[in-house]
Amino acid sequence: MRPFVTLAGLALIAVVLAYARLAKRVEGLEAELATKNAPLSPAAAAPPPITPRADLTELEKSTVELFSQRSRSVVHITTVKVETDIFRLNALAVPAGMGSGFVWDTEGHIITNFHVIREATNARVTLSDQSVWEAELVGRSPRNDIAVLRIRAPRDVLTPIAIGSSQDLAVGQQVYAIGSPFGLDATLSTGVISGLGREIEGLTGLPIHGAIQTDAAINPGNSGGPLLDSSGRLIGMNTSILSPSGASAGVGFAVPIQIIARAVPELIKYGREVRPTIGAQYAADAITRRFGLRGALILETAKDSPAEKAGLHPTRQERATGRIVLGDCIIGIDGQQIQTDTDLFLALEQHKAGDKVKLVVFRNNATVDVEVELASNVGS
Repeated sequence: MRPFVTLAGLALIAVVLAYARLAKRVEGLEAELATKNAPLSPAAAAPPPITPRADLTELEKSTVELFSQRSRSVVHITTVKVETDIFRLNALAVPAGMGSGFVWDTEGHIITNFHVIREATNARVTLSDQSVWEAELVGRSPRNDIAVLRIRAPRDVLTPIAIGSSQDLAVGQQVYAIGSPFGLDATLSTGVISGLGREIEGLTGLPIHGAIQTDAAINPGNSGGPLLDSSGRLIGMNTSILSPSGASAGVGFAVPIQIIARAVPELIKYGREVRPTIGAQYAADAITRRFGLRGALILETAKDSPAEKAGLHPTRQERATGRIVLGDCIIGIDGQQIQTDTDLFLALEQHKAGDKVKLVVFRNNATVDVEVELASNVGS
């Protein structure tokens, strides 16, 4: 009996100790839960103290002020085009794109890229005060990717942009781009001029000379927005980027203000740019090459045009034989060689209506000098 009593006592002691340990553990868990659920004291709930901000640098202050002032002149442009539902034959207005622009004057003229509104049937302009206005197309220059719109907004809501110069720019100069990349209006990006005198291809295939290259971020939607110098003056219009992905890759281009300042008044007055012309139509370069020629082969001359008055020969077809008789092929102008009709167009751009130029034409297997007085491509 004694060994049995001893074992029973030991078992009882083990049970008591296990119960004590379990009770202590339960008590600890209850205390932990109570601590977690206890309300925080005011001191524990307070956020950490905020470190006072140092004053903005002079550069930051000037940038903030520049954006505050000039963003009032920048607009957001949305375009729509009408498409036909082939099943229901209904005309539907669908989004065509978006871009940026800027206020030119208090008459409501808005400047943007032509490619922003090229495929649109109508456009809407959102001003900095978020008012939305229907826009009409006043003039366009596909040659330089410029378009002029007009909105019927009150003068007091229109803030024309300050005009600068692009003739005294320097590589490394600070620049600012304001626009609506990806539809996010009133967006500022900064950078420097990274190149000057660039040549970019326009919508017509002709080069736009004197383009400004910048590393300021230019993304889809920035097109048509202003490029500003550190004084907040317009020095160019953001028009394209060099990027395989279509997003900013550090190289953007802007049409210089000297082209814009020359073209816009003409677009407002005539609807197109005023250019000198000789009043002739030319064959495509491929056709000219097919005949073994170089230069600008004249197909037709307009009635009473400088070309007709100067006696330039158009291409014609003999009635009796049906044989094609080639017209004059312009191969030179004022000592400058002409290889293509593009060369001729660019050479004529260096003149104005009323100027007299000396053409060298290839006619009947011989070269002939012809003096022509240039006319304007628009009426007076």
